[in-house]
Amino acid sequence: MSAPHRRMTLPLRIGTRGSALALTQTAMFVARARALCPALRSEDSVEVTPIRTSGDRHADKRLADIGGKGLFSKEIHEALADGRIDVAVHSLKDLETLLPEGIALAAVLPREDPRDVLILGPGLGKPNGGDPFAVLPQGAMIATGSVRRQAQLLARRPDLETTLIRGNVPTRLERIREGNAHATFLAMAGLKRLGLEKQADYVLPPEVMLPAAGQGIVGVTCRAADTELCDLLKNVEDPAATIAATAERALLAALDGSCRTPIGAFARVDAQGRVRLSGLVARADGTFLLRLEEVAPAAEAERLGLELGRALRADAPADLFA
Repeated sequence: MSAPHRRMTLPLRIGTRGSALALTQTAMFVARARALCPALRSEDSVEVTPIRTSGDRHADKRLADIGGKGLFSKEIHEALADGRIDVAVHSLKDLETLLPEGIALAAVLPREDPRDVLILGPGLGKPNGGDPFAVLPQGAMIATGSVRRQAQLLARRPDLETTLIRGNVPTRLERIREGNAHATFLAMAGLKRLGLEKQADYVLPPEVMLPAAGQGIVGVTCRAADTELCDLLKNVEDPAATIAATAERALLAALDGSCRTPIGAFARVDAQGRVRLSGLVARADGTFLLRLEEVAPAAEAERLGLELGRALRADAPADLFA
């Protein structure tokens, strides 16, 4: 049950996951909020509470097998709903499309580089133009926990094998550098925010690897009834990221795919104020992949996302969304 409406009080209690990346993103939010909101400029005006989520506790299993990406926010939403925290900071790509009743996505921060990167194991030379996957030997083992990345890779290289990898960014880097698999993928946004961007062996353009919806965007949630706080959080919202997030999350809503459905979505605003949205659905084994792209005025980002999602759904096999 949602907490009743109340005026904002200080300190502002902020919940987030306890990983280094989550805490770094929370520090970014605090710095931006303090710069734009005078009420939060004193040192004791905010209080950060790390929260261990179900997704963190089961890092040895695929998210699809234990309940989906909402497992990264379930306990955080519960802390919001019962009043233990006032605000939550999330990686938007890990935030479910339909939020629990009473919880609102109040703001999104400026988008970092949304592209995926290829991390290569020992003995593999870096790609030098052309097909970035050509450096992977026949039958190579690729570690990934993402069905989206797996599907796009196998559509290009059906000879490759995949194995599960999860955990925080440094753990994944260490496992690949130690030779536990030939390669893996990471998000450039996370590497940059952790100061690890030089670890990327090759940055994959969206034409090769379409990102996840919301990748590179930090989302901030609060109780919808806390209207004063919601209004304050609007001050930290980034307009371009808001347009992209609106289009990409609308596409997800229209597809209504499970965590087992490979889905990609990437929106960007051009110099003419139009939003260009690319969307993708696929089979996890890469045997089917459909990609569509449409353009609309930025003010129509939600309509664009819904229509492109419906078009993808109409042209894809029905069993993809079962």
